[in-house]
Amino acid sequence: MDRLILQKAASYCAYQERTQDEVKQRLKKWNVWGDEADEIIAELISMNYLSEERFAKTYAGGKFRIKNWGRMKIRQELNRRGLSTYSIEKGMDEIGDADYVAGLRELLAKKRNLLSKTETDPFKLKQKLARFALGKGYESELVWKEIGEL
Repeated sequence: MDRLILQKAASYCAYQERTQDEVKQRLKKWNVWGDEADEIIAELISMNYLSEERFAKTYAGGKFRIKNWGRMKIRQELNRRGLSTYSIEKGMDEIGDADYVAGLRELLAKKRNLLSKTETDPFKLKQKLARFALGKGYESELVWKEIGEL
């Protein structure tokens, strides 16, 4: 195993949390394939530079707090990145139920204030709010419940 490549990969992982797939893609760019790539990834995991569980936790927490994404969208994105079900569930545990509902309420209130300036029909306003929240990845039954309470 090439120590220089390992050091390069370690600094790549130290910069921000990565998935194993992201590291594999980067190693391919550096012309490292097959068993050597797997060896380097195993070494990064043993040195604690690479942890899919840690990635899932930071990703889920960040996307919820910063981008106001819902659980469905976060779960879908983590799935797309090839994380295990266990890691995804650990990541989803980062989002508390009370914070989740409060985040949705805040999101809907902000959007409602924006839309109420241009949209006079209350039915269309509710439709637009629902479409917006569903696009953010919130569950439809929760969205409609919160819109009904607005």
